[in-house]
Amino acid sequence: MSRTPRSMIALGAAATAVSLALGAPPATAAPTTPAHQCDTSVPFVSGTEGYTGFRIPAVVTTRSGILLAFAEGRHGSLADAGNIDLVLKRSGDGGCTWGPLQMVHDRGPDTAGNPAPVLTASGRLVLLSTTNAADASEAEIMRGEVTPEQSRRVFVQHSDDDGVSWSAPREITGQAKAQNWRWYATGPGHALRLTGAAHRDRLVVPANHSIAPPAGSTDLGTEAKYYGGHLLYSDDAGETWHIGAVDDNPNGYVNVNETTAAELPDGRLYLNTREHNGSAPGNRADTWSADGGESLVLPYRPQATLVGPVVQASVLQLSGPKAPLLFSGPADPASRAAMTLRISTDQGATWRPALALSGLPAGYSDLVQLDARTVGVLYETGNFGPYETITFRRVPAVELRKFG
Repeated sequence: MSRTPRSMIALGAAATAVSLALGAPPATAAPTTPAHQCDTSVPFVSGTEGYTGFRIPAVVTTRSGILLAFAEGRHGSLADAGNIDLVLKRSGDGGCTWGPLQMVHDRGPDTAGNPAPVLTASGRLVLLSTTNAADASEAEIMRGEVTPEQSRRVFVQHSDDDGVSWSAPREITGQAKAQNWRWYATGPGHALRLTGAAHRDRLVVPANHSIAPPAGSTDLGTEAKYYGGHLLYSDDAGETWHIGAVDDNPNGYVNVNETTAAELPDGRLYLNTREHNGSAPGNRADTWSADGGESLVLPYRPQATLVGPVVQASVLQLSGPKAPLLFSGPADPASRAAMTLRISTDQGATWRPALALSGLPAGYSDLVQLDARTVGVLYETGNFGPYETITFRRVPAVELRKFG
């Protein structure tokens, strides 16, 4: 997954006043305008609340309208391995202000992260995440140089009180991870509860993995081609899990990595992935599933109308008649910068720009529909690097629909 380029690890560590520099109110301050008029807030600021930095956002709304923003709280550095906790903040006013930081999954000195939250039909919140030993790097895991206990493991938790409290993490690695997979990551970003009649209330979680190179292979300088993507699904509200669609063809053309999904109005799933340094055009690829995530219609193919760097992104199907499909991600072709919303009116076949949120550095993001009038974007950004804050932006849906 290689989430943090080495040249960026040192950025954003001392930004205690970044929320003010961005022109946003402090995350814990009372709103200065009514909730329906607020625009931007900053739930996570690097160098505060005991953490060097915050990364990997995910966002979901509960049945009662409470907004939950998840992130990885990273101690000591912004590196992808180390002492990392999965944390959250809650908002009762649509993301205008945020409550105190809550711990969700703490592995002591080890790594817990890659949040993938979803709301079940009963209103229960289900959260998948992954862990590994603090001193086990992604490259070492991909090369098979760690034990199963040190490697990537998969856990599930739930909350029945809008995220106030959480069950203890329960390991589901045996259900979720194939024997020949090494690297593994859920999401990151929100998961799905399907609403179509064929698979109503099924939970679907996009995830990614790496496969072991062939026995005796010395081709370890191109580990990226051994990345793959898959879907997990549950038909019993998160109690048991199954591996669904898988694409891990190691031909170096499309290297499927971090994936995001949306349920289209016709019931199909649209899947969009970070294309991780393959030879295909552009840095995105996509496909569809017609059976609730159990298989793919076609392997992932290049999606060259989405221009941007190698980075995670998010998709969301807006509600309403003829509502467009929405994509969030940086729009600079070579750098993590210029967080931009793009839309598709042909169910993901093609995309076009809709709204640039800023021209600043920006990284990972997640989308949520707050109500019929408002879309929320939780994303990494800052003045001088993409990891200074995780910021929340409220966007009027009318600003997006006019491009449809």
